[in-house]
Amino acid sequence: MSDNGSLAPLLEVHKATVRFGGINALKEVTLDVAGGSITGLIGPNGAGKTTCFNVITGLQETVGGRIVLDGQDVSTLGPHRRARMGLARTFQRLEVFGSLTARENVLVAAEIRAGWSKDKTDPGSIADQLLERVGITQVAHDRVDAMPTGLARLVELARALAARPRVLLLDEPGSGLDETETQAFADLLLELAGEGLGVLIVEHDVELVMRVCKRIFVLDFGEIIASGTPRQIQQDTKVQAAYLGTAPA
Repeated sequence: MSDNGSLAPLLEVHKATVRFGGINALKEVTLDVAGGSITGLIGPNGAGKTTCFNVITGLQETVGGRIVLDGQDVSTLGPHRRARMGLARTFQRLEVFGSLTARENVLVAAEIRAGWSKDKTDPGSIADQLLERVGITQVAHDRVDAMPTGLARLVELARALAARPRVLLLDEPGSGLDETETQAFADLLLELAGEGLGVLIVEHDVELVMRVCKRIFVLDFGEIIASGTPRQIQQDTKVQAAYLGTAPA
């Protein structure tokens, strides 16, 4: 059981520690993500949020700690193995195939998954369904490098979903979205979580985080300084100090 009384989490980070030279980029970071819910990871710039994502996905080595995915320790596994086990992510800095269309970006991921899985579903059908689901069918045949950032981020999301993950890590997915797009995006996340997907989101749009997340972890200078419900986080003096630069009462 996790500390919030739910079923065993799909993703667990246990005391993950990363050092760059003599600096602790992460110091014994512990958090978990349950299936069927959205978990937030917030903190000031430079707090270590993207480093944490890199550790979870196997892109960053640690000097201590463990990563557990669906009950299995994956700490020694590479990114590709973790992806095949159900872990997918988007990036703070867009990682898309700019010279390809939106549909082609998603199709690449669907075809890769078809290549190693036993799923015989037509990759083209999967791509079309996901483009519709994230709301970008109208730009399916547009090159991604000609798109506004908000649309390109939705392409990246659809591509991540094409891997059919059990846990989805989203790094600043709301960047570039206007207010209407952000509301639609929040509804989509809640819908995906309602279907059993575990989501961990790093996002500076605090209003979005407070709306969609059941639990939130706050990272500051590489350490978790608070965790709890959105209401608990809003009232936490350490969190207020981290964001406002004031000393806690």
